[in-house]
Amino acid sequence: MLKIKVVQGGAKKEKPKKGDPLHFGKIFTDHMFLMDYSEGEWREPRIVPYAPISIDPATMVLHYAQETFEGLKAYKNGKGEIFLFRPEMNAKRLQRSNERLCMPLIPVEDFIQAVKELILLDRDWIPTKEGSSLYIRPFCYATEAAVGVHPSKKYTFAIILSPVDNYYDKGLSPVSIKIEENYVRAVLGGTGGIKCGGNYAGSILAQNEAKKEGFDQVLWLDGVHRRYIEEVGTMNVFFAFKDEIVTSPCLGSVLPGVTRDSCITLLKDKGYNVNVRPLAVGEMISRLRKGELLESFGTGTAAVISPIDSFGYEGERLEIGDGRTGPISQWLFDTMGGIQRGDLKDPYLWRVKIA
Repeated sequence: MLKIKVVQGGAKKEKPKKGDPLHFGKIFTDHMFLMDYSEGEWREPRIVPYAPISIDPATMVLHYAQETFEGLKAYKNGKGEIFLFRPEMNAKRLQRSNERLCMPLIPVEDFIQAVKELILLDRDWIPTKEGSSLYIRPFCYATEAAVGVHPSKKYTFAIILSPVDNYYDKGLSPVSIKIEENYVRAVLGGTGGIKCGGNYAGSILAQNEAKKEGFDQVLWLDGVHRRYIEEVGTMNVFFAFKDEIVTSPCLGSVLPGVTRDSCITLLKDKGYNVNVRPLAVGEMISRLRKGELLESFGTGTAAVISPIDSFGYEGERLEIGDGRTGPISQWLFDTMGGIQRGDLKDPYLWRVKIA
């Protein structure tokens, strides 16, 4: 168990007023967690006032991108209870990410303890209006000051908190997705299956071009054949056909999402025929044209469930159904949110109460 030192001081930030918009990732709480790695062990776990981090210009993360991160949320219900949702999965995924980038692992119990103690200190920042939550951003980065491609000898693990509304301004309203035909996000053997900043940096150009064309996000195809559907830029993706619900397998180039895993369980227990299998973009488009694609949606911690109303492909915009949020998307959104906030029963023991 970590012995976390709490350092308080400085002026408290002004909290958002009731009804103020909480634009995603723009507002941060009073404190942050820090812990440093050197000489083979993690040292000095501490919670300190949120402040800029000073680094040497030669700090290795700036040159070689040895950096990983996670994303999860805390929820407060009308009774004032505070919950996390499957935090052990985020902790284990961070371990896999760190292992891939030759970074030291953080024990699962230390990850969860640090998250809990930071949230409890800044618990007054957790919003309670519908659709809102406290976004938690743990991240690790190389801190050794050296120029040369090799694993850093020093690292910092940090956690910051941000009260947020829905990731998309549209909320649960459907989004439009461009199927990317020119750029590649990840390949087998690369880093597509972990959470590191480089994966996202390489996706920004395609995202910007999609927005100029009137789309909200990009759907990536596999990097070898440019044929098989992988994931949306910030979400895993599902396709609800008449006879099955399909999502891509996580074989190294697709991020194994916590929300994705939870949705697969919920859908199967509801009786849906869920198949985790490769889905060719040609098959998806063909079945969409035939009216066999009833709805599609993305899943992720930030957006939770995001219905998709159309795909852009080969210069054509293909609409799904009547463009409205489908019943499966709505049911998943309501069920996931109810479990996360403590409003529904949790038969899977996913919810972790911390206060």
